[in-house]
Amino acid sequence: MDSGNWLVSAPWLHDNLRGVKVLDCSWYLPFMNRNTKSEFLNAHIPGAQFFDIDGIKDLTKADLPHMLPPPESFGLSMDKFGIANGDHVVVYDTAGVGPACRVFWTFRAMGHNKVSVLNGGLPAWTAQGFKTEMGEPEPATNKEKYMARPVDGLVCDYTTIVKIIGELKASAGANGKQIVDARPHDRFTGKAPEFRPGLSSGHMPYAISVPFTKVTEAADPTHPQVATLKTPAAICKTFEAAGVDLNRPIVTSCGSGVTAAVLYFALLNAGVSEQNLTLYDGSWTEYALNPYSEIVKDE
Repeated sequence: MDSGNWLVSAPWLHDNLRGVKVLDCSWYLPFMNRNTKSEFLNAHIPGAQFFDIDGIKDLTKADLPHMLPPPESFGLSMDKFGIANGDHVVVYDTAGVGPACRVFWTFRAMGHNKVSVLNGGLPAWTAQGFKTEMGEPEPATNKEKYMARPVDGLVCDYTTIVKIIGELKASAGANGKQIVDARPHDRFTGKAPEFRPGLSSGHMPYAISVPFTKVTEAADPTHPQVATLKTPAAICKTFEAAGVDLNRPIVTSCGSGVTAAVLYFALLNAGVSEQNLTLYDGSWTEYALNPYSEIVKDE
């Protein structure tokens, strides 16, 4: 798929709505008390279906909230959505550019390349005056069973992240993959607590802080509620200013694997090769839960 189609605008989606499958992937942290399914039923892009990030996951890992679902489970979900392997899928959320990126990465990790993110999400759609619909979508079926084809190179696990940290420590950060953390900076430094009770804040050795909010902006002053992805040049400047070498491989991480995908998607759109990008699926939750993990807190 042409890289130019990874990020699509609301007018483009409006003009091509009949030729794509659309998924609402909205998700918020539990303390925000948002019922995303109810919000979906109240207003969604016509024909869209609801992708439950808290439901379509690896249900065997209770301590890790958003691990990739097994390929068979993902395939069954796609069958229920009526999504075939060759379909072009457009994902969006109500944050603008947020949880939809996690679902974008999930599709890519499952070998489904024809997937795009709606820039600005539902707020961008409604700002254009495009209509929404209410209620449950029409039941969908697949003529052929969906077959996920996992791409291991896009996924980093705990064992791998520990090896990466070892390489970074041995070279004082000069060699190996760079770890870029999408969490708010105060959680990265250890100044602020994690949302999960009892989970230490702080960061991995030699990790670099780039909060995910740094790669989005309200580009249209007439619609300040619409968060869109920054330009490729601005994204590059953001990462380089934080000390990230865009010519070296990068692993993105966050709290539970959701906003790490925002950085992943931003870097992809900024021209970084997908061969140089990996996402740590378990992210900080998995890392900090392990008593053998080295945690750094900045003074």
